[in-house]
Amino acid sequence: MGRVVGLASCAVLLSSLALAQTVAQPATGPTSQGEAAPQISPATPNAAQAQPTVLPPVEVIAPTPLLGSGIDRAKVPAENQVLTGKDVTLEGPPSLSRALQTQAQGVDLLNASGNPQQPNIFYHGFQASPLQGVPQGLAVYVNGARFNNPFGDTVNWDLIPDIAIDRMNLVGANPVFGLNALGGALTVQLKNGFTYHGGELDLYGGSFGQIGGDFQYGKQIGNTAVYVAGSGLHQNGWRDFQSTGLKQFYGDIGWRSDRAEVHLNIDLAQTTLNGPGTVPVELLAANRHAQFTGPNVISNSYGRVLLSGNYDVTETTSLQGLIYYENLLQRVGNGNGSPILPCADGSPFLCADSGAGVVATDRTGSPIPAFLGPTGAYASLAQQTTNTNSYGTSVQVTNKSEVFGHSNQLVAGFSFDGAQTTFTASTQVGTLDVFSRNFLPPGIVIDLADGSIAPVRANITDGYYGVFFTDTFDVTSALSLNVAGRFNSAQIGINDQTGTSLTGAHAYNRFNPAAGLSYKVLPGVTLFGGYAESNRAPTPAELTCSDPSAPCSLANFFTGDPSLKQVVAHTFEIGVRGQFAPFNGARVDWNLNLYRSNLSDDIAFAQSTILGTGFFQNIGSTRRQGFDAGVRFTSDRWQAWIGYSFIDATFQSSFVLSSPNNPAA
Repeated sequence: MGRVVGLASCAVLLSSLALAQTVAQPATGPTSQGEAAPQISPATPNAAQAQPTVLPPVEVIAPTPLLGSGIDRAKVPAENQVLTGKDVTLEGPPSLSRALQTQAQGVDLLNASGNPQQPNIFYHGFQASPLQGVPQGLAVYVNGARFNNPFGDTVNWDLIPDIAIDRMNLVGANPVFGLNALGGALTVQLKNGFTYHGGELDLYGGSFGQIGGDFQYGKQIGNTAVYVAGSGLHQNGWRDFQSTGLKQFYGDIGWRSDRAEVHLNIDLAQTTLNGPGTVPVELLAANRHAQFTGPNVISNSYGRVLLSGNYDVTETTSLQGLIYYENLLQRVGNGNGSPILPCADGSPFLCADSGAGVVATDRTGSPIPAFLGPTGAYASLAQQTTNTNSYGTSVQVTNKSEVFGHSNQLVAGFSFDGAQTTFTASTQVGTLDVFSRNFLPPGIVIDLADGSIAPVRANITDGYYGVFFTDTFDVTSALSLNVAGRFNSAQIGINDQTGTSLTGAHAYNRFNPAAGLSYKVLPGVTLFGGYAESNRAPTPAELTCSDPSAPCSLANFFTGDPSLKQVVAHTFEIGVRGQFAPFNGARVDWNLNLYRSNLSDDIAFAQSTILGTGFFQNIGSTRRQGFDAGVRFTSDRWQAWIGYSFIDATFQSSFVLSSPNNPAA
């Protein structure tokens, strides 16, 4: 099966009145990542009164997830895109997902959950999603620390404080960014008191019961700076049972000297997101606001503390590092049609397999009565709780010493990300409200003797280790060679608290190389090309739901765990990019790049013959290929851009996806 998606965006934006003052602070310590540093020629005695000559700015991006190191964007042999905090607020209240969708090339959004705070963000056909069971093909970092949740590699976009975003870098496939960087990586750098001065308070409201507000404040006193920000949002949504509640707080305190910079920041969030999901077209014809079954709610309580630092050992060598701890408590409630119905043999009980199987039992082993009679409207409620404590560290050294008289930048380091997760889940049978289509009591927990539907409690321990390097060598003043690599080791242990079927240990190891060239054909015009490999390990959610003989209800309870193979991507990319100044104070950036990613042992969720269940399996090879093209104009008061992306995603291996409950299959 092939899928072709075309994406184009074009916008011309008028200047807006600034409601609060923000002041850019000149760097007095180590150079911050991502700054566009104007290069000024030195003054001479004969030209003491003359204005310095300002050369075109050199914009740098981080070659690794850690903040503090930077490399000229023009030397990166892959597509890379940069968005600033101004871009995040360009079209209304701050929104990371909207900025990526409207301004970044190759990006598209899918709102599968039905809640705007839970988008699936696609880049080159790979996605980062908050939903369990989605193949996560993008690595996401916030302030240098990995943001993909260890349990399912999910990305909870509702936990990122959009108002505090200072800069985002979207890069193509690169093994240095670790697991899940099959299609690329997104790094998000939040503000601090050195990069933002002043204060701002915004209040807004709109249709469908939307009301919200944001504030931020930053101040520097000598070598110390502080920054705080917060957001609140409530909206009813345009559909039934689509409400959103969101509260966020972010704070950073920093200190720096001529050679060192240290930051301690805290990120807190609490969200309740209702997403009614997709509905049959017949129901939409009757009521376009309706949900099919409910509730469909996800609530998150999140906290993270991170300490990071950068130290210039010499003029050419620096150290960067961080350490973090975070906790995510997530509760999910998902209403559905009931997998157990009145027994077909006429007995006064509920039976599995939609009434055709064995008599269903509860936690005590007692038969579950048909409490609504043989024709009642039965429903089920799948509930899960995931409590994850994550911790990690990353350290790297950056060296910019010349090699054989040529400019060279080497970054090498290691990272560790660990987690301990307690996962509990159960499925209850109750009554379907025929008006709201929500689940109602009695809520009897289903515990079938064969274990196909049963309560689960499991402890999962994850350990992800990485050793990486990236080296950029200037062969000539125009030609740069980049060589990079990373060794990934994933150790996953599962301890079943209700039995032994889930207990197991899994290990995945792989070295991923990359190499590429960039060549400045003309000042402001660069050709580039490269090859990269990257991988992702099967998640605990996938490993514990991979037995076709014992399928599971996706992300709600687990079964036995045959091992899955890790997914490996092989990516080729070529392109050309450039910039020029049409007049003073204006800049035009343009690009064209082509890519192809071949994946081996891709993982997909196959449906089972049991209603609402399935299992994960390796399906062989898949391919994603396409191109991006765009032009962007920027001046002091105007911005305009146009972009086009073509994506062709295909299965390269044959496999069977059963669909016994689809009458058209």
